[in-house]
Amino acid sequence: MTIVPPAAGEPRRPDGPRDPGDAWVVTGDGTKYWGRFGASGLLAVDAARGVLLQHRVAWSHHGDTWGLPGGARHQGESACDAALRESAEEAGVPRAAVAPRLISVYDIGVWTYSTLVADVITPFEPVISDPESRELAWVPVDAVESYLLHPGFAASWPRLRALLPVRPALVVDAANVVGSVPDGWWRDRAGAAARLRDALAALAERGVDATVLDLPENVWFPEIVLIVEGDARAVGDDATRAVRIVRAAGAGDDAIVDVAEGLRAEGRAVTAVTSDRELTGRLERSGASVRSVSWLRDLL
Repeated sequence: MTIVPPAAGEPRRPDGPRDPGDAWVVTGDGTKYWGRFGASGLLAVDAARGVLLQHRVAWSHHGDTWGLPGGARHQGESACDAALRESAEEAGVPRAAVAPRLISVYDIGVWTYSTLVADVITPFEPVISDPESRELAWVPVDAVESYLLHPGFAASWPRLRALLPVRPALVVDAANVVGSVPDGWWRDRAGAAARLRDALAALAERGVDATVLDLPENVWFPEIVLIVEGDARAVGDDATRAVRIVRAAGAGDDAIVDVAEGLRAEGRAVTAVTSDRELTGRLERSGASVRSVSWLRDLL
């Protein structure tokens, strides 16, 4: 493959210089892929309105088709950050309005395209802010295939659509995890829970490898619920809102099972973290998968 910079007159966004990633990757058979460091796009999913699609202008690559807002990754930029940046630049998607759920990667060896599937948590109206867009529209999931789709998106859509109902959750037994390391947690249970909360928030931001959760695709961003009991209930909420804190009114085990059963009733894929044998049995009977504390420690 070779790297070919864009032509001198090739249109670009009006708000800044090109990045080193703005170049064509050309394979031996002449096929062109945009983005020296790969590319990323955002599949924003709104439960009420469907998915956000971009109608590309005729002069663009595979022009006059419908696809996802996205583009070339910058040097050193993660796939998630690239998708969020590009969708903000091209469609005015507020970063705080969407919550990442999964990343699916199309990899041909010399080039990758990463699709970030994200849930709309604050409704917004897209705004055309890029010369590559003719139109932006919320399209009902059942209607997507009736549009003339970008070939890459058309190929990936059936697989991505099948994953839209999959919403994993990670339920963490704080007392069991904190108690697994003799670091003096018994002197400040709330402080120990706060350290675990912060480590989980960092995990929530970078995501979890799909194989670790026995899920398809590449990376997932499960909802994380941390159950605390006793003195640990004094722990503060996560400022990033990446981790939901549940304070057990009574026994922590009962609260953990209640949370897991509630999520399962919503159709969620629940992975619970505890090394307590009795609790493990209760969780498995509720339909949750159970992982050990050491499993979580390895992720953190």
